[in-house]
Amino acid sequence: MNIANWLARTAAAHPARQALFHGESAVCDYGMFHQSAGCIAAGLLAGGVREGDRIGIFMDNHPDWLLGIYGIMYAGAVAVPINAKLHGREAAYILHDSGATLCLTDHAHHEKLKSADTPCPCTAPRSLLGKGSVPVASRAAEDLAWLFYTSGTTGTPKGVMITHGMLMAMSLSYGMDVDKVSAQDAANYAAPLSHGAGLYNFLHVQAGARHVIPMSGGFEAEEILDLASEFGDCHMFAAPTMVKRLTDGAIAAKRGGEGLRTIVYAGGPMYTADIIAAVDHFGPVFVQIYGQGECPMAITALSRADVADRSHPDWRARLGSVGRAQSVVEVQIGDAQGAPLPAGQSGEIMVRGAPVMPGYWNNPEASAKTLQKGWLMTGDIGHLDETGYLTLQDRSKDVIITGGSNVYPREVEEVLLRHPHISEASIVGAQHPDWGEEVVAFVVGTATEAELDALCLENIARFKRPKRYIRLLELPKNNYGKVLKTALRAQL
Repeated sequence: MNIANWLARTAAAHPARQALFHGESAVCDYGMFHQSAGCIAAGLLAGGVREGDRIGIFMDNHPDWLLGIYGIMYAGAVAVPINAKLHGREAAYILHDSGATLCLTDHAHHEKLKSADTPCPCTAPRSLLGKGSVPVASRAAEDLAWLFYTSGTTGTPKGVMITHGMLMAMSLSYGMDVDKVSAQDAANYAAPLSHGAGLYNFLHVQAGARHVIPMSGGFEAEEILDLASEFGDCHMFAAPTMVKRLTDGAIAAKRGGEGLRTIVYAGGPMYTADIIAAVDHFGPVFVQIYGQGECPMAITALSRADVADRSHPDWRARLGSVGRAQSVVEVQIGDAQGAPLPAGQSGEIMVRGAPVMPGYWNNPEASAKTLQKGWLMTGDIGHLDETGYLTLQDRSKDVIITGGSNVYPREVEEVLLRHPHISEASIVGAQHPDWGEEVVAFVVGTATEAELDALCLENIARFKRPKRYIRLLELPKNNYGKVLKTALRAQL
């Protein structure tokens, strides 16, 4: 079934219920939400889009983003959401790799793509309105719905194939393992819609809840507190750094968390002291989840009771975990061959179940490496305790998570190595009090910081640019010539 049917059903039952808000201003009710999605779909089909075609969406958080994503799905096409922070060249690569026939953009991102070698035309979602309306296209559970691009150790983005069935499993598991959603609730999209926050829209549509896009298009602590107070029963997805900033902002402004009902956090390490401070200030509103693009939002969950509990003898260890397996998956720890390990032993985290991807887009080699004997090999290292709580010990692939956004060292290193006066480069993450981590570059060569900054800004998103450059005569390496990033981190 096409998951967009959930919007059509909610609109049929409750057409006058308010749906989309921009800040505190109502944009449309569910009837108009449904009608607009059908019109955008009609416009796509009239322009030559066919079922299964890939359509990019590269724009800031805005109510039109949700109209666009449903228009794509009503047409039976595949959404390719692109991180709005990316450089135009990076976005163009994703459009090219996915074979996108069109990209939905706002003005600012259209300008970004103009300076890149964009392989397809661009248009705004609202430009497709006024061309009639079509019903929701029929799709099977195994049909592709969403291509989520994530990078691996090579730094080359890979398209995770997310099906309609995966989205349904993720959404249903949310109700069982994370939180209950009802019509009076309000989803606040302060995190990028192209990622986890956007994936959570489906279950809020199914419940007929309200969808609130901050006027800033992003995360501002005071704005979040204002919107929560205005709407009440507010849900939001947040990176751990956002939780810390929200807590610090509320304490500084001497404000509580009126109207905040649930904050689901994930996407990076949550330091124990930070979540304790957040619970002490806001109360039991926090739930942690662990997922990957390859199993979106649906590997484990740490309940609000576990996050807030201080009476259990193991409460601190549980708070340092990522919770227990969600209802729609199995989780086990495997050795180097994938054989299961007993409780307490560390190994690779393995997952199987309905939300696990069928593979990467046009990348059978990477798919075969990641999917083995029915299991998703996450590449993350952890252990399970006797009661099923999973503790992450190491993040794989040296990914740096800064402000909730992933930075893959290899892609930054490759940009730096384009400079004729840089012979070696290695990127690592350093702890940062506000952003979780910051990007640090160790370089060998004579290029100036200004030259390297300019090179990065020409080729990659600003948030990926190194915040510090440390010069060495040579990078530390093992006997096989591999750079020892542990030694670099020790120098920090």
